[in-house]
Amino acid sequence: MLDLHGDPIALTAALVDIPSESRHERRIADEVEAALREQTSGFEIIRTGDAVLARTRRNLPTRVLLAGHLDTVPAADNLPSRRSTGADGDVLHGCGTADMKSGDAVFLHLAATVTEPAHDLTLVLYDCEEVESAANGLGRIQRELPDWLAADVAILGEPTAGYIEAGCQGTLRVVVSATGTRVHSARSWLGDNAIHKLGEVLNRLSEYRARTVDIDGCEYRDGLSAVRVDGGVAGNVIPDAASVTVNYRFAPDRSPAEALQHVRDVFDGIDVLIEKTDCAAGALPGLSQPAAKALVDAAGGNVRAKYSWTDVARFAVLGIPAVNFGPGDPNLAHRRDERVPVAAINDAVAMLRPYLGG
Repeated sequence: MLDLHGDPIALTAALVDIPSESRHERRIADEVEAALREQTSGFEIIRTGDAVLARTRRNLPTRVLLAGHLDTVPAADNLPSRRSTGADGDVLHGCGTADMKSGDAVFLHLAATVTEPAHDLTLVLYDCEEVESAANGLGRIQRELPDWLAADVAILGEPTAGYIEAGCQGTLRVVVSATGTRVHSARSWLGDNAIHKLGEVLNRLSEYRARTVDIDGCEYRDGLSAVRVDGGVAGNVIPDAASVTVNYRFAPDRSPAEALQHVRDVFDGIDVLIEKTDCAAGALPGLSQPAAKALVDAAGGNVRAKYSWTDVARFAVLGIPAVNFGPGDPNLAHRRDERVPVAAINDAVAMLRPYLGG
């Protein structure tokens, strides 16, 4: 059985050694559930699919929610875990060490060992985060068991290298399409080249100057980028259709509707069609809320903005301040050489324990 009271580094290694590629989380969910039922007290524990939920009901003035996904991307010849000592210090290697079984281990260890809680605690360990949003276990819980997500602040154990990364950016993808007239390229003057019409679109993107926004002391930066270009029929044909896919990463002060309007404004005056293909709202950091402010104080002000979209946005929809915090380095997630410093796991435990209570 997983040892929740013992060394959190050993617990991380044990979690890593349970293969749990997305959609194959049953074994790890079984083992996490069994350990929580055996080694914690005062928790109500339920299972939904391959997600495990636990919460206390001590009637304390505030509730903190700790959330982490149990799944990983497919292993890349990096299981089982191994430990090494070298120029980078004492390091644990393996699929999921950074993203995010080290974060899961910290949360499980603290749930079992905090002796004088300052807050009621909810633990949500869920499935299918690394695949399409429709399959996301936290989204399923949000739809089917929303009362389990009620909290004064939520901490998502995504890898942040020990920083509190507050809120998250929103993301919008649009396809910018141009049409023309197809003809033989030997008689190009008889046609209308759709690819050429995208030239001004690319010019606007290359000249785009991203804004920066300060929210609760966190500086977010927008980004507008071409991520795909499609067009062309054959080497001797003037194309009658072409498109460029554009991704807009926007600070959480903008709504999805405002983000889409901004993109339309950027391309105003160009003869193109703009079609939204995907959009997810960002999450405001909410660090001025008392429970969140206490977390920032516990981290010694070691806070920065989150430059990506994460599941904290699901909590923002519910009006719950949420942050990302985990010992892993986000730059090492999903790599063959994925790893986490042992000291980072211990530091995460040491930072959160006094905040959660003793």
